[in-house]
Amino acid sequence: MDKYLEIKKIFESREDKENAAAMSKYMRNLFDFYGLSASKRKEVYKDFIKAEKKAKMIDWEFLDKCYEDKHREFQYLVYDYLLATKQYVSFEDIPKIKKYIINKPWWDTIDFLCKIIGDVGLRDSRVKDLMIDWSKSENIWLKRTAIEHQLGLKDKTDTELLERVIVNSFGSDEFFVNKAIGWALRDYSRTDPEFVKDFINKHKDEMNSLSIKEASKYI
Repeated sequence: MDKYLEIKKIFESREDKENAAAMSKYMRNLFDFYGLSASKRKEVYKDFIKAEKKAKMIDWEFLDKCYEDKHREFQYLVYDYLLATKQYVSFEDIPKIKKYIINKPWWDTIDFLCKIIGDVGLRDSRVKDLMIDWSKSENIWLKRTAIEHQLGLKDKTDTELLERVIVNSFGSDEFFVNKAIGWALRDYSRTDPEFVKDFINKHKDEMNSLSIKEASKYI
């Protein structure tokens, strides 16, 4: 059976309509759900992803089918798949990920897909200029990806790039952009609090109050 259809059949057999309604409500009714918790969802495809990882290649046709599905669990499967196989993602694959970022976008997918690009950035310097371009985009989800793509990189963070993409994003009245700025700085403050303190002092007149509040949480 087709891989996508096989997983879909299992999802359907485990559907929890009551939980699905609650999950959809939490996501402002933007998406349909099968109602599977994260642990139950991952249990469905845990062995499948292990097998895919051993293949040492990414089945983009399969991922496209998953992303086209109206149920949000399939978009979560896509990012779990990519996180597991991120070492096989190249710079040339980023346009495929960009398609996922701008299609059915919301924070719940963006905040994981950005990590795939961050991993590529550690291996390919071309990501830097691309993230600078995305930070200037009118698309708030591309902008958020540029801001967040170095989350969790700790001492591998390119602070010059971090500052540049954030500065490029100043002046936005979008909650998801200003929240991302604060989150990115807060995350890096665990590694270098002085950098974040200096950044806030330097740019406080340009920063949204939400960004400052989030960035200052651990300093």
